[in-house]
Amino acid sequence: MAIFSPILRYSFAVAALAGATAVPAQAPSLAMLDGLEKGSWQLRERGNDAVLQTICVGDARRMIQIQHPRANCSRYIIEDTPKSVTVHYTCPGAGHGRTSIRNETNRLVQIDTQGIADGKPFSHAIEARRAGPC
Repeated sequence: MAIFSPILRYSFAVAALAGATAVPAQAPSLAMLDGLEKGSWQLRERGNDAVLQTICVGDARRMIQIQHPRANCSRYIIEDTPKSVTVHYTCPGAGHGRTSIRNETNRLVQIDTQGIADGKPFSHAIEARRAGPC
């Protein structure tokens, strides 16, 4: 039985790893949001008939940052499925949030968002419904 020195064992390990090919990870696509209809969407707190906000949606990813609409934020995707997405985002100098969006139809979604905006906490349970064209 051959006895290999630690240096020789290290050399074998390096040679084995050199043959391995790294495969880049696929970035989550948030495809569920791409399937939502573009247009004017009304956002209401669940259980309240009053419109909280109306937004013109060309890219439904805007719904991720309802409390930080204009902030330049970094995002970390926690969940990305055909029916729901969850994203944590951080906006330097403006706060951060975590938003979950659940698709009921391509014209109706449920949004749960919470975090800090301008130094104050927020938490909203929102129903977003397409109202028509922008």
